[in-house]
Amino acid sequence: MQILVTGGAGYIGSQAIKLLNQQGYNTVAYDNLSYGYRGSVNWGEFIKGDLSDTAKLKKTLLDYRIDMVMHFASYISAGESVENPPKYYQNNIVDSLNLINTMLSCGVNKLIFSSSAAVYGEPQEAPITETHPLNPINPYGMSKYLIEKALKVYADVEGLRYISFRYFNAAGADPDGELGEKHDPETHLIPLIFDALTGKREDIKVFGNDYNTPDGTCIRDYIHICDLVDAHILGLGLLENGVKTQIFNLGNGAGYSVKEVIDAVKKVTGHKIPVITTARRPGDSSRLVGSSEKARKILGWNPKYPKLEQIVSTVWQWLKTQ
Repeated sequence: MQILVTGGAGYIGSQAIKLLNQQGYNTVAYDNLSYGYRGSVNWGEFIKGDLSDTAKLKKTLLDYRIDMVMHFASYISAGESVENPPKYYQNNIVDSLNLINTMLSCGVNKLIFSSSAAVYGEPQEAPITETHPLNPINPYGMSKYLIEKALKVYADVEGLRYISFRYFNAAGADPDGELGEKHDPETHLIPLIFDALTGKREDIKVFGNDYNTPDGTCIRDYIHICDLVDAHILGLGLLENGVKTQIFNLGNGAGYSVKEVIDAVKKVTGHKIPVITTARRPGDSSRLVGSSEKARKILGWNPKYPKLEQIVSTVWQWLKTQ
């Protein structure tokens, strides 16, 4: 099977390519390298291209006889999306529609879409299930919401078959030490803590310690990147076996507070970390935790790295190889 992986040079896409090739799939990474790294694609083929270039995209789909697409190519910073909505609407919405339309014009009708828990907005329940109301509160979340709505229409009208995975917080690194998280700029908590540990930044800031949680800091759901990719590969199997559409949360179902994450890094590394507590950030929820029961039941998904210290340890091992 030939899999096109958009955003294949990014944090999640490159890990997907590695694991897909290990399991016997043939991959073509398609990435404009605006945030990805060519050196992260060490398996399969690589095409430098933008989803706005529909001629190049079409040629790639046809030349490599693509059977299915995994779509990871999106901008992911909720904060930046508030500051620059057009950037997110162009890349995450317009270019995603370019991809879908070009796929269908080439006879490719199977897609796995990288969505986000940001489609839920402020949580009304904990843990959040797939039936939770969708009410995104920033342009990033809205971009994922609108593509999910579009996917349903394409499925009903054009015969598209798709699986949408709503991520919570992807984290961790390749256990083999070959791949890891290196966003620029970095906005994710775990790599920011390691930046403070290694001196790349002066400290790690804790935004508020008076939330309604056991230690007063926000709680989030972290999922190891390999577990996340495993779910995508199981999703390929569903589509191969004739499933038309499905939507799944991908999270651990258990949350960890900011303080617990910092303490885990301290324990794993044996290093002190400079921490500064400051005021709350507007819009931060006290607790965001997702239910993964549907993925476990239907996909047979069983995370291999469910514990926070396991996730943190893989990051530490990867950083020591850099």
